[in-house]
Amino acid sequence: MAKGSKPRAKPKRKPAPRRDGLGYRDILRWTGRGLLGLVGAFFFLVLAFTVVPPVVTPYMIAENWRQGGIRRDWVALEDMAPVMARAVVAAEDANFCLHWGFDMAAIRAALDEGAGRGASTLSQQVVKNVFLWQGRSWPRKALEALMTPVVELVWTKRRIVEVYLNVAETGRGMFGAAAAAEGYFGVSAADLSPAQAGLIAAALPDPKGRNPARPSGFLRSRARAILSGAETIRADGRAACFED
Repeated sequence: MAKGSKPRAKPKRKPAPRRDGLGYRDILRWTGRGLLGLVGAFFFLVLAFTVVPPVVTPYMIAENWRQGGIRRDWVALEDMAPVMARAVVAAEDANFCLHWGFDMAAIRAALDEGAGRGASTLSQQVVKNVFLWQGRSWPRKALEALMTPVVELVWTKRRIVEVYLNVAETGRGMFGAAAAAEGYFGVSAADLSPAQAGLIAAALPDPKGRNPARPSGFLRSRARAILSGAETIRADGRAACFED
């Protein structure tokens, strides 16, 4: 530096531009964290529900608010009449012991026959009832398809049937086989007769519109067919995965 010259001033650095609000990277980051949190919560609940009963579900909460109260009572599978489990499996998913969560033959038949036929297995219905929401929508079906194999992997077939029999809607403001047994017939789940179990199973597709205590001719006929199917799956071994 020459004598008497002034030191050169350092150029001032421009402040970084201020960002207002969240950028797309922030949105992606927080969305990713949220999804990871939901996945973690799902895995935690699946593991927890192997031993802890899911005594309340999102749909139960909604119905409790809508109906002003619900009836439910968790009962272990060994404390129910065995015919109740066989009747439900015969009615809803006769090949339950033979698949890994999806009945591919039933899915192909549903595709061939159109929207009039359903193909949801007991495992899929349990995932919907315990973890998701009701109604038909592609987002729910996609989540159900992703979650069902996890439940099949972690829970035993017996546990899936037990959970189903305790969380399925069985009447207006009524959930589970025990509530149905008491509400419709005034007996415990252990004391259900085959005819009563068949009527409860026959009402499951429309629990708000069908009354097992005052069955129509169609409901009686459907219940008889279900009981015949229950005996068939017992005889041919398709009930072995959930019976003692």
